[in-house]
Amino acid sequence: MLYDIWTVFWRDWVVLKRRMTKFILSRMVAPMLYLVAFGWGLGRSIQVESGTYLDFLVPGILALNSMNISFNSITPVHAERIYHKSLEEYILAPIWPDAFVIGKVLAAVLRGLISSAIIVALALAFGAHFTMTPLFLLVLVLNCIIFAEIGFIAAMKIRTYEEMSQVNTYILLPMSFLCGTFFSTQALPGVLRGIIELLPLTHTSYLLRGIGSGSEIALASVFVLLLYAVLGFVIGSRSFRQLTR
Repeated sequence: MLYDIWTVFWRDWVVLKRRMTKFILSRMVAPMLYLVAFGWGLGRSIQVESGTYLDFLVPGILALNSMNISFNSITPVHAERIYHKSLEEYILAPIWPDAFVIGKVLAAVLRGLISSAIIVALALAFGAHFTMTPLFLLVLVLNCIIFAEIGFIAAMKIRTYEEMSQVNTYILLPMSFLCGTFFSTQALPGVLRGIIELLPLTHTSYLLRGIGSGSEIALASVFVLLLYAVLGFVIGSRSFRQLTR
């Protein structure tokens, strides 16, 4: 099974390697705009409990960016299933179905981590201060896994390109702004705050910000992310297996 996973992952790595320069340059644009507009511009007039608003903002950008990149890296699977009809090659190939799911998710995680590394480099260049630990990296990887799995599930379930784009509009976009990325969820009304704090991106933002600043964190949030990751794999694997029947 490990060889099958590596085969699926290697195919995506070859594609990424050929486009690496374009990938890196394109992933620098949005984070740089966030850092300039919110970190330097708006951030100068915002007070936070500890450090600067730039220090507060960077973990949120990392959570937001890793969510978007990991999710969107899986969306070509939808085109392979609906339009190109090339997904049948994997279905007919002598590989474990779970190996295909894991390989695709790992390829999306790699893209998310490369993009996150770019943000870290830019943030340090802009003067941000935060601490990176093994737990910090684990949380970032879990966030990439979760949203890659969500993207895979959407690719298996959704039938049209227009509906696929609606996932970004109705799910990812609200989370991008409400899940503690640009401001604390403490500022939200009670009921809305309760709903938002159930979402995985909220836990990722909370953990990255707490670990990065050296504050105490609730390890329960790590277990919530692990639960989302396991649940996402189970649903994604079942969805792909349904295509093989």
